[in-house]
This record gives sequence, C-alpha cells and structure tokens, in this order.
Amino acid sequence: MERFELANIIARMPEISRHLALEDAQTKKRLTYLAAGVGVCLVAYKLHLRKRWFAWLFNAGTGARFEKYDNMKREFFKPLSDMASHDPELREENSIKILEVGVGSGTNFEFFPDGCHLVAVDPNPFFGKYYDQNRSKFPNIKSTEIIVAKGENMDEVKNDSVDAVVMTLVLCSVSDVHQIIRQVRRVLAPGGKFYFIEHVKEWDSKNHWLRRRLQQFLTFTGFWPLVFDGCRLDSDPMPVMRALGGFSEVKHEYFYAPVPGGVAKLVESHLRGVATK
Repeated sequence: MERFELANIIARMPEISRHLALEDAQTKKRLTYLAAGVGVCLVAYKLHLRKRWFAWLFNAGTGARFEKYDNMKREFFKPLSDMASHDPELREENSIKILEVGVGSGTNFEFFPDGCHLVAVDPNPFFGKYYDQNRSKFPNIKSTEIIVAKGENMDEVKNDSVDAVVMTLVLCSVSDVHQIIRQVRRVLAPGGKFYFIEHVKEWDSKNHWLRRRLQQFLTFTGFWPLVFDGCRLDSDPMPVMRALGGFSEVKHEYFYAPVPGGVAKLVESHLRGVATK
C-alpha cells in the first residue's frame, strides 16, 4: 500500500511541480502588486504630508516677520499704486487687477494698493485656511479664493487679463521656469508689469564661497527641497528670462537682502526686477 502511494506521488510529481510553480508565480504577482500599491500610497502620503507641513511652516514663519525685509518689499511694490488699469471699469475705480502666483498664506496683502482686485494662484491646497485668515484682515483688497494650480498651468486665468503679476520667492521651486514665464506673458495685458523677488544662488564665490558650497550641497542632496517643498538654493531665473524674451523692458538687480542671521543667511543672495510686456 505504501509502495503504491509512493509510486502514485512519484508519478504525479510533474503535475505537482507545475501546480506549485503556478501558485508560486501567482504569489509573486500578488506580492508585486501589493508592494506597488504600498509604494504608491507611501509616495502619495509623503507628498500630502510635505505640502501640509510646508503650509504650516510657512505660515508659522510669517508670524516672525522681519521688519527690514518687509520694508524692502514695501518700497519695491510702491509703484503698483501708480499703475493705471487696462480695464476701463477698473480705471474708473482707480483700481488695478493683480495676479499673485504662489500667494501662500497671503503675506503680501499689506504691500498691495487699497481697492485692488487680487487673483490668487497656489499649487498647495493646504494654504487655504491660512490665506482666508489673512485676507479677512484686508477687506480693502478684493481677493478671490485661491486657484489651486501650478503657475506653469494656470489656465483659469484669461489671456491679457491682469495689470500686474507678482511673485515672491516662487521661481526657486517651480518645475519649469520657461513655462511659468510664458504663462506670465500670456496673462499680462499689454503694458502690464511682472514684479519678482527671488532668492538666487550666490554669485560672489570668492567672498561668499561657503554659502555657495552650502547652497549646492543642500540642493544636490535633496535635503533643502524636501524640507521646503521643492525649493532649490542654487536657482537663478534671469538666464531663462533673457533667453525667452517677449518683454519690452526688463529691469533687474542682484542684491543682498536684509535677512536675519542663522539659516536665513543661506538665502541672503537675492534678485528683484520688473519686466514690462
């Protein structure tokens, strides 16, 4: 009897092997799908968490405003008050329409002229509640809800529809500088102006070699972009703006911004400018 069962098992070995191989392949397939699903969930969670973290961090940081930096921005944006709108109705109101790309929590409200119309764009949906809290303090500015979109894809903003575009500390983190500049040109009315303030890579590698090296290292390793939602310390948008053209005039300057000490010294090297369509 035992010999019969043994012989039967031996005879069925090929069939059993095929069955086990099939089960093994199916198990591997299931495990692969499971691993892929877990990976997708982890990436989604990481991106979600990073954006939520950055919105909280940015808003918390604006609570510790630095007066000298704010004064620099206030002086820079002062000419907005003297602009005349391309829209006859807004001209009668003595108002203009401003588009701020990367509006964040609305830290630039205080620098905009009374009565202006503000269109807000930001890719991070978690800024919403901070933005709403901040804009409630400025009822004199007619602001929209945030359009959640990247500046490279702000298709909801119509062609030739705004008098000024404002960006502050935004171009360091966009994925396609060429495309966002094209979008700025598209939405600006003829004669409209693009105001930008950006931190950029250190240009004086002789006197500030350590800052230049740290900017490169922290960007290359991915540490700074991870903590600050894609921000790169070694960026500079001016070469792209020069190459693209499309503006009748571009005035810009590199300068050292009045930032507090410590980690902020890494972003002391700045660029500001105004480009006219």
